Amino acid sequence: MQVFELKGEVRKDVGKKATKAVRREAMVPCVLYGGGDNVHFMVKDRDLKNLIYTPKVYLVKLNLTEGSRMCVMREIQFHPVTDKILHIDFYEINDEKPVVMEIPVKTTGHAVGVQAGGKLVVITRKLKVRALPKDMPDELTIDVTSLGVGKSIKVQDLTFTDFDIENAKSVVIAQVKLTRAARAAQSAS
Repeated sequence: MQVFELKGEVRKDVGKKATKAVRREAMVPCVLYGGGDNVHFMVKDRDLKNLIYTPKVYLVKLNLTEGSRMCVMREIQFHPVTDKILHIDFYEINDEKPVVMEIPVKTTGHAVGVQAGGKLVVITRKLKVRALPKDMPDELTIDVTSLGVGKSIKVQDLTFTDFDIENAKSVVIAQVKLTRAARAAQSAS
């Protein structure tokens, strides 16, 4: 899994007034949970661009004045009108404890059902994965070559050795649907 380095400054003042002052300085207030005491800190707004606005998922190496810590981004809050980042929650991780993250799904191969006139539809773009930080994948690659028309791949069809998928077994990841043109050609013959 890729690691993203982020530099932050510990905040002394917390509360509504202090948070507004932080945002006026083009900074984003953040909180780090999971490592004993909660740590309130702030990061530059522009430093978050490559962490948030990307399809990739990262482990975050948070460099604070008191030392560096490994964490994952748990929750992010955006302004409802401007979409500006208002607040981020991070969760500290260690190498012995499994962590749950949403990992992107990537399909490979050319489905047999697409060659027969169907259309491949990827329904689930991310899956919840539980793994140790060292075993966490960058993406879940799923081969769709054997999918026929009307067939689908569900979570129960996937098997991985280093991690578990937390989604329900009946969740459909990808399927090949029959197109209107193929249905019309079928009924005409």
